[in-house]
Amino acid sequence: MDFEGKVAIITGGRRGIGRAIAENLARLGASVVIADRDLVEAQCTAGEIAGIHRHPAIGLMLDVADSASVAQMVEAVLAQLGRVDILVNNAGVTRDTLIMRMEESDWDAVLDVNLKGAWNCCRAVVRTMMKQRYGRIVNISSVSGLAGQAGQTNYSASKAGLIGLTKALAREVASRGITVNAVAPGFIPTALTNDLPQELKDSMMKLIPLGRWGKPEEVAAAVTFFASDEAAYITGQVLSVDGGMMMM
Repeated sequence: MDFEGKVAIITGGRRGIGRAIAENLARLGASVVIADRDLVEAQCTAGEIAGIHRHPAIGLMLDVADSASVAQMVEAVLAQLGRVDILVNNAGVTRDTLIMRMEESDWDAVLDVNLKGAWNCCRAVVRTMMKQRYGRIVNISSVSGLAGQAGQTNYSASKAGLIGLTKALAREVASRGITVNAVAPGFIPTALTNDLPQELKDSMMKLIPLGRWGKPEEVAAAVTFFASDEAAYITGQVLSVDGGMMMM
């Protein structure tokens, strides 16, 4: 796979799965944009990636839940790099608790970032992609969006909604050479999973046929394929990277 000349935006790209995606795309020749709420860390990550892979990498401030912030970020990318070929909607948050204890603010915060945030970013790049008659959008969903998870009514709803967004947008933009797909990771060690109780981690392990947690790099490989020209005839699809949890 060759990404020379391509520009990729990865939201929430400063660490974890997002960073693994950015590093993989940069290794294959893409110019990458690390768009994150933590500007200092985003710029630090971009600098490290540029130093290793010798391709342009920039860090930009982004609050995906704020449409004005998203518009400013995309304008900055176009001004500095001239185009947007790939968007990876990776930014996400959790506020897990049972629905009886969940505050309305917990619901709003998760839906605003995970679902509205992805919608904001898609809307901001799609006009440019349509003019180019080329684009790749990859949304990071979750197995929780496919099967639901107790204590995650907000997170599961946001990730299920992201699958619906993926399929609807794929139909809207297909005629302009733009594909829209989703990757649904299973249990991957990240900042979002570090605080899970050990007994919950142990019970989750029993649900994974391959008998281990996944790696950020394995999710990045799936995203990279969807973002490539080799996947030009694939759109509106959801690929689970979950060790077999969701096999049917």
